[in-house]
Amino acid sequence: MFAYNQMDRLVNRPYGKGALFGVLLAVPFLASCSEQPVVREAEAAVNPGQTGFFGSPVEVGNGAARTYILTRDDGVIEVGIALSEDALEGLPTGAPHGEGAHDHFSVSHVLEMPAGNPTPFQFVGLDWNPSGHIPPGIYDLPHFDMHFYTVSKAERDAIVPSDPQYAEKAGHFPIPSQIPAGYADLATLGQTTPEAAAVPLMGMHWVDVASPELNGSTFTETLIYGSWDGEVIFVEPMITRAFLQTRPDYSRDLPVADLEFSPASYRIYWNDASREYRIALEF
Repeated sequence: MFAYNQMDRLVNRPYGKGALFGVLLAVPFLASCSEQPVVREAEAAVNPGQTGFFGSPVEVGNGAARTYILTRDDGVIEVGIALSEDALEGLPTGAPHGEGAHDHFSVSHVLEMPAGNPTPFQFVGLDWNPSGHIPPGIYDLPHFDMHFYTVSKAERDAIVPSDPQYAEKAGHFPIPSQIPAGYADLATLGQTTPEAAAVPLMGMHWVDVASPELNGSTFTETLIYGSWDGEVIFVEPMITRAFLQTRPDYSRDLPVADLEFSPASYRIYWNDASREYRIALEF
């Protein structure tokens, strides 16, 4: 099983997500621009009655990424990431100088939530993985990981093996009703300990065992949940660059868990009015 023997790389600088699905190697395929709220005129014209609130943009590729929240009179209807038209171009293509060619590598960005954010999400971690990550043949395609965290960045950054309670917190799972139906933790799937399966600076990952890429199909997108010390702390879409480049209008319903922020569906689409790729959690 995966051994965390390069903690300086994982903790102190941009790190690959190679550890994330290392436990799946032991599992065969499962058979069965301002910080102030703004209203975008283009958004209102396309979707009357909606208001858009946007976080500060962060440079990604040749473009930018930012968080957003769409609301109506009855509350929040969408929380997501908007990638500008050029954000998929000019992205790093491999490990930086000095890294081993075998080593998975990602470029990490922190996206702040819009001012006046009414949701429990505190920030988004956006990672670009130019070579994907293990296991080979599943998630080793160029893709983005997008962690919508319900804990602060300081709390997230404290998820490190040097914490004397790391093993205890990794194995402290949420109550079953807080985990969506059909999801399983990587410790159980990998037949290893929660401490070994947990990922520093992230936590324990829960995957949908019916996901096509875990059952022999090519990976395009998936949705993952994460937990730490008894709480679900993030929702994570993972999407390949190639799939985004098709400018899809893709959505699917999600199993709803007993959580304040549990999305009922999620959507990946091209917003032609704002010239942005949108990755949306829908409520």
